[in-house]
Amino acid sequence: MIENPEESALSPAEKALFRFLARLNAEPHTTAAADAAALREAGWTDEQIYYAATVCALFNFYNRWVDGTGVHAMSGHAHREAGRRSAAHGYVRK
Repeated sequence: MIENPEESALSPAEKALFRFLARLNAEPHTTAAADAAALREAGWTDEQIYYAATVCALFNFYNRWVDGTGVHAMSGHAHREAGRRSAAHGYVRK
């Protein structure tokens, strides 16, 4: 899925969402209301589109903040452990 989402087992709606997010990430100035309309036609709700775009924007913000402030990157091991925790417990900590 990561290397070639178009040839993956993702649904057509999921592929449309990932195409939109890839474009929003790489060329945000090229996205328009028509893109959201196409996602709605693919079955996504406004709320789902909002959250997907928000996550994309936040990751861009965090990456630029980390790069701009000199915060040290996590090790590969730390990323894997964080992924395991998120998979087991979700993103929200109570």
